[in-house]
Amino acid sequence: MRKDDTMLTNVMYVTLKVADQDRALRFYTEQLGLEKRIDHPGPDGRFLTVGVPGSPLEIILWPHAAAAGRQADVQPDSVPGPVFLESDDLWADFEVFRERGVTFDEPEPVEYPFGIRIEAVDPDGNRIALRERGRAGRGEG
Repeated sequence: MRKDDTMLTNVMYVTLKVADQDRALRFYTEQLGLEKRIDHPGPDGRFLTVGVPGSPLEIILWPHAAAAGRQADVQPDSVPGPVFLESDDLWADFEVFRERGVTFDEPEPVEYPFGIRIEAVDPDGNRIALRERGRAGRGEG
């Protein structure tokens, strides 16, 4: 193996800090439709993950007391970057999510050169970017 080669194969976890893991779990499973993957008590706290069905990436919903009330107190420039979730039909998913009570930053998805986009906010103020790739984003003409 060359020095600059790696053996990395996948992004395994992304962590979101949440004040209430049960509330976050309900949001991500009941409102966004992700599946619960791991729910294990441990010495450092409950290890709880969710993921998009069929995708190997898991989102850790990590307990963090400082996240309590964060949504109302945080300045837009200080919010961590969003987690990006991809949809094959964002307009249809948007309608389902809106009916489930998901809060969005815009009244409806926006078309842009590489597809369609909108951002949602979880109960702790974490931003969830929802995207549908356009033809250019898929490498098509």
